[in-house]
Amino acid sequence: MRQYIVDAFTDEVFRGNPAAVCVMDSWPEEDWMKRVAGENNLSETAFLVKEAEGYRLRWFTPGTEVELCGHATLASAFVILNFYDKSADQVTFQTKSGALTVVRQGERYEMDFPTYALREIPVTADMERAFGARPIRAVLGLDLICVFEHEDIVREMAPDQKLLAGLPGRIQNATARGTEADCVSRSFCPKLSIPEDPVCGSAHCQIADYWSEALGKREIVAYQASRRGGTLHCRLVGGGRVKISGAAALFAVSELACQG
Repeated sequence: MRQYIVDAFTDEVFRGNPAAVCVMDSWPEEDWMKRVAGENNLSETAFLVKEAEGYRLRWFTPGTEVELCGHATLASAFVILNFYDKSADQVTFQTKSGALTVVRQGERYEMDFPTYALREIPVTADMERAFGARPIRAVLGLDLICVFEHEDIVREMAPDQKLLAGLPGRIQNATARGTEADCVSRSFCPKLSIPEDPVCGSAHCQIADYWSEALGKREIVAYQASRRGGTLHCRLVGGGRVKISGAAALFAVSELACQG
């Protein structure tokens, strides 16, 4: 079984968010996929099988299967369009979040993702203790988004992972208006066994939606201020959808010695 390591939301290796992509002839046991994801110890490992309706895609963190992942979807499209269906300009994946189409646009890959309804919730002392700084606003969708006054607060924070896990939401995001980008964010995922996701596409389904409304802009350039860093180009298109695009860089191609 061939496995690819792709750095997503970057045009150079050692930056962006690395994802493992396994392209298979048939589905192995779920426990085996969980073990492979744990062995890789990346924020996501993607598994793909070509079925009658196209490629089916599943994502696993080192701890669990998830219903949506942006950077591993981008990495999967990069692999399919560059190694399997080289003449194609787009690929559609069947996933737990429905059909997800990725279109090659020059050096970027544009994904069509759902947004999630966001509702404002009270800022709490628990949020302040967990992040180490008090948010000026908090909204909740699939994930928690805490908005801070300055981007330096987001860049420099060292949150308490145990306290973060007690907050609502799948992922706990910190964000602020940016100086060079429209917004700067970081995504912490203790509930998914990931202390910090280097660049989180699925979180930006909500972060971009929030900043689009806050800034009155349909197109948002977002910078994920993790140690590796990465840039996401986000475009709200209505109908509960957002287009998120980014570049990708191939780090490694390998053969797995074990079989599912």
